[in-house]
Amino acid sequence: MKRKIAAAASLVAVASLTLAACSGGTTEEPAASAGPVTISLSGWSLETTPEFQALADAFTAENPDITVELKGYDAAEYNTLVTADLAAGTGPDIITQKEVKFVTTFQEGGQLLDVSDVELPEGIGGASSYEVDGVQYGVPYRQDSWVLFYNKDLFAQAGVDEPDGSWTWEDYDAAAAELSAALAPARGGYMHRWQSVVQGFASAQNDTNVLEGDYEYMGEYYDRVLALQADGAQVDFNTSSANQLTYQGEFGKQTAAMLPMGTWYTATLIAQQASGDADTFEWGIAPIPQLSSSTTGMDNEPVTFGDPTGFSINANTDADKQAAAKKFLAFAASEKGADVLAAIGITPAFSNETVTETYFGVDGAPTDDLSKFAWSTHETHPENPTSSKTAAIQGILNDMHSAILSGSTPVEQAITEAQERVKNEVGLD
Repeated sequence: MKRKIAAAASLVAVASLTLAACSGGTTEEPAASAGPVTISLSGWSLETTPEFQALADAFTAENPDITVELKGYDAAEYNTLVTADLAAGTGPDIITQKEVKFVTTFQEGGQLLDVSDVELPEGIGGASSYEVDGVQYGVPYRQDSWVLFYNKDLFAQAGVDEPDGSWTWEDYDAAAAELSAALAPARGGYMHRWQSVVQGFASAQNDTNVLEGDYEYMGEYYDRVLALQADGAQVDFNTSSANQLTYQGEFGKQTAAMLPMGTWYTATLIAQQASGDADTFEWGIAPIPQLSSSTTGMDNEPVTFGDPTGFSINANTDADKQAAAKKFLAFAASEKGADVLAAIGITPAFSNETVTETYFGVDGAPTDDLSKFAWSTHETHPENPTSSKTAAIQGILNDMHSAILSGSTPVEQAITEAQERVKNEVGLD
């Protein structure tokens, strides 16, 4: 998926692209429901995740005959609990796809409706993640991508030049070392414990994915992180794990000057600075450092990664509710839906200049051109390709990640063992 917003572009009109159903079905507009109808929508952490209610309210304002009721689930057990409800016949009408790697689990279980007739705006990101064998089983409504958050005040204090959009990982490493030396005991950067923080960048910037079964390319990324840990420019994996450090705390309390993280953190940081949970300091967003200079600079598209979040429809939902649910999916993916999300600091799957201005118009958001560029312009590769094998492979690669960064297994050996496990335990075509 590529999403590029030119700084001087005029307002982009939302063109509709009808996705054809491979089963030979038509692509006609979903029939309007007869009379008032109530549809349910699954979500998680409803008190602290406002996107579901915001979309529901905005949709109902335009469609007063359709009420959207939220059905909350525990975030940590979301997929398990939704699966159980679907099996029991009590599942929601609209299923929020929290993680792409579980889309095929729902699809293979016959629990998802074909929504290939839902019209999507041209240029929307992440739609292919919900396609299986040419059939669309969901639509994206948000598309987070990984960027570099940095503390402008700490850079100034250390006398280190801020990111300018031209950084490779070598530049990041050098800045982390300089910052750490000048700001001790604070560190130059914080890379969280997740495997994504290493493997996601490695796959995207090498233009490959975990289904290939060859993970040698990840080696140089792990060598870098281990070097940062050894030099004290990055807190080590074992300390982070033992103390259960949070990326919000490390960056928000100015223990680290740089943080590679997904764009979802923008809304959190703004809220935490407003509440006092994070310190008050000036911050910005830069493109994530690149593997080579060929994709750096504001004339190029930096390569990064990020999975979309989407909505699917319960295949067992009544016909009148299906029509209403399809209208909701189309709204959530549209420019109007995108503007609703941007207004609360959520990164939508569709963006244009207007949506970008809405996003950065949120009180507390940065206003500089580099931040806007980093948020709106990038080539984003999915971390989790849509396959029934993805979840099992990622589990093996997470074991590899922990073994390497904990120091229990050398990089080359851990990668070789992971490749053998994927071959023997998962099997690839």
